[in-house]
Amino acid sequence: MFHNSSQRKHWIFRNEHELEQMRCRANEKFRNRALQSGKPGVSESAFLERHEEDVIFRHYERRLLDFCNAFKPAMPKSVVCAAIMYFRRFYLNNSIMEYHPRIIMLTCAYLSCKVDEFNVSSTQFVGNLLQETPAGQEKVLEQILEYELLLIQQLNFHLVVHSPYRPMEGLLIDLKTRYPTLENPESLRKSTDDFLTQASLTDAGLLFSPSQIALTAILNSASRAGLSMESYLTECMGLKEDKETLSKMYDLMRRMKTLLKKYELPKLDEVNVYKQKLERIHAQYNSSSNKRKRGYEEDGHVAKEPRVVEEEWTDEDLL
Repeated sequence: MFHNSSQRKHWIFRNEHELEQMRCRANEKFRNRALQSGKPGVSESAFLERHEEDVIFRHYERRLLDFCNAFKPAMPKSVVCAAIMYFRRFYLNNSIMEYHPRIIMLTCAYLSCKVDEFNVSSTQFVGNLLQETPAGQEKVLEQILEYELLLIQQLNFHLVVHSPYRPMEGLLIDLKTRYPTLENPESLRKSTDDFLTQASLTDAGLLFSPSQIALTAILNSASRAGLSMESYLTECMGLKEDKETLSKMYDLMRRMKTLLKKYELPKLDEVNVYKQKLERIHAQYNSSSNKRKRGYEEDGHVAKEPRVVEEEWTDEDLL
């Protein structure tokens, strides 16, 4: 259950400011390490600013969603939700300047398939990189496997993700059973699904519980359809006499909808500029074999040597 889960204890935060502070610290940590590396020509201007990192992050998060939605066989929504949540959690404490989001996003998707028991083979998985040759797909798979342990470690081994899709289904059943005022609850499903997809591309999953997100999605869907469901909250959910809880719930919903309204797709020209900057950073600072970043033990005991050179494939392979 969510209230006893690692998600509630470790991955729900107080506000957006706290999340931004964590991301700023990750950015600063990489800058300091690069500046102290002693490499010639190191300058502050070479690094990505926080807002530039955010543009790149949103670009690759969208690519991750597109990859999952186009996946064959069709990927369950719970698996997609877990993949995106892994991606967001990973970059709370790590900078995209250190770990390239192109391989991290695929590692997140691969791990979420395994954790959620969506049974696809590794060959099937990389087979969805349609623009890659079989040899290229094998190289990508090797990179994914090399990063998998790192990802698990950076998630603190908290791999179970509670998505809002299960509480959404429960709420729809409850509406059908106990709220006859609403004639056809299923009519809300499409708009509710759209809201949940949009919410997954924001920090909503790091700030609100799955049930809060699901309820807000359904009420927002009803509102867009011109339907009032205040009586559902007051009568069916027993909040008629608890005005304080009802007020907090409405405030929470406003915060969530504001969060979604602020979301903007990254502009293509900005993405292209910042991606070039990112590639230069990875070529300059991450070109040497970094055992720690692939999840190797730090005491020098290495299980296996990396078999491929990083980033021999490009974004075009994700199309």
